Amino acid sequence: MSHPRMAGGHSSGNSSAVRALALEYKSLQEEPVEGFRVRLLSDENLFDWEVAIYGPPDTLYQAGYFKAHMRFPPDYPYSPPSLRFQTKVWHPNVYENGDLCISILHPPIDDPQSGELPCERWNPTQNVRTILLSVVSLLNEPNTSSPANVDASVMYRKWKESKGKDKEYENIIKKQVLLSKVDAEKDGVVVPLTLEDYVVKAKPPENNLELTDFYDDDYDMDNDEDDLEDDSSNEQYDDDSGNGDES
Repeated sequence: MSHPRMAGGHSSGNSSAVRALALEYKSLQEEPVEGFRVRLLSDENLFDWEVAIYGPPDTLYQAGYFKAHMRFPPDYPYSPPSLRFQTKVWHPNVYENGDLCISILHPPIDDPQSGELPCERWNPTQNVRTILLSVVSLLNEPNTSSPANVDASVMYRKWKESKGKDKEYENIIKKQVLLSKVDAEKDGVVVPLTLEDYVVKAKPPENNLELTDFYDDDYDMDNDEDDLEDDSSNEQYDDDSGNGDES
């Protein structure tokens, strides 16, 4: 199997990112985040993931199956990944092209105009698990103070202020949920409809990859070189010893 740095065009200098992603992917296989399915877009590249989000029960998104691509930078976890929905999602914090706008995915810079505190932005202690949990929270409670989709934000406010009497926002979401079921059927996925089913841990993804597939070569390289140097030194020592005996 090719390594992600070869398949994805990443240099061996990013071996720390490969190690971090491999450990996170393994952790998410063993203990999946409730309401999500995570897998690699390609078995040979750890930097591009497919995330499937199940609409939380008792919300407008119930029964929805929303797919997104998560792309990690070469210096992960020091810089945040990006998340772009492939399924149409009408939401105040999702741009028309599908890009998710959420504080946790913004670089940790001081930008007073954004209205975000540096502590709300990305930092290396965050991980995929915290991102996914933040996405669920955002579906339930959109941030309308700095919306990515102004029209969706206006509709959401009308819906909330009218206590559901203004159906424009709700009707759009329901249509998108209905359309998303087609993808779920294609992927052979049964979307949980009750809270009980939603919180049950899902089975790990089929591509159960070993960590050694990704970072053994990267992280054993120095050790291998040391072993070679030791072997070379021993051979030189043996030769010297042999020459001494002959003289």
